[in-house]
Amino acid sequence: MNQEKRLEILKALQADNPTPKTELEYHSNFELLIAVVLSAQATDKSVNEATRVLFPLANTPQAVLDLGPEKFTDIIKHIGLYRSKTKNVMKLCEDLIEHHNGQVPTDFDSLIKLPGVGQKTASVVMNVAFEKPTIAVDTHVFRVANRTGYAKGKTPEIVQKKMERYTPLPYRADAHHWFILLGRYICKARKPECWKCPIEQYCEYKEKNLEPPEPKKSKKRLLPIED
Repeated sequence: MNQEKRLEILKALQADNPTPKTELEYHSNFELLIAVVLSAQATDKSVNEATRVLFPLANTPQAVLDLGPEKFTDIIKHIGLYRSKTKNVMKLCEDLIEHHNGQVPTDFDSLIKLPGVGQKTASVVMNVAFEKPTIAVDTHVFRVANRTGYAKGKTPEIVQKKMERYTPLPYRADAHHWFILLGRYICKARKPECWKCPIEQYCEYKEKNLEPPEPKKSKKRLLPIED
């Protein structure tokens, strides 16, 4: 894919959604960090269901530690990998208190050293909380970037580097959200819904699904004949 086509993709995504936002619910940088840590291999919907219970009870590192691992686990137990996430969040809160005065660090290198925080999580926090032009690559972004041809790579790290290189600065802060939402709702893993995709004409995917499904016919119930 050439750079001219990439720019057309970005323009189309911007026109379709001028102000994209994360679907995770949060009211502070700490809440955002915890929500993103919990979202690994889980849906935003399931995370929001948990944090709606969690954050009114504990929305600071010390409050989470005071809540304790058992209560924390009970709140997030419907989320995938909940046991390991509980351990990581408890250690993360300890590190924030011990090394960062209970505050979420504002630099990538410090973020990525926190327990349970990887490349994707750190990039999301830098982008959403601190408005840095990073592009986090989750499963949706990875799939869309490869499938469309925008930025092909065998690993999320390679795709992230390419996306940040190919995406002009004015679009970079929003690109992460555009690709996530496109992958979540249109460019789905099993069967992309190309007929309603805003960038279909620029996409280089060879097996496009351009036929919308036929509407399901409602089954009419026959009334019994009265004597």
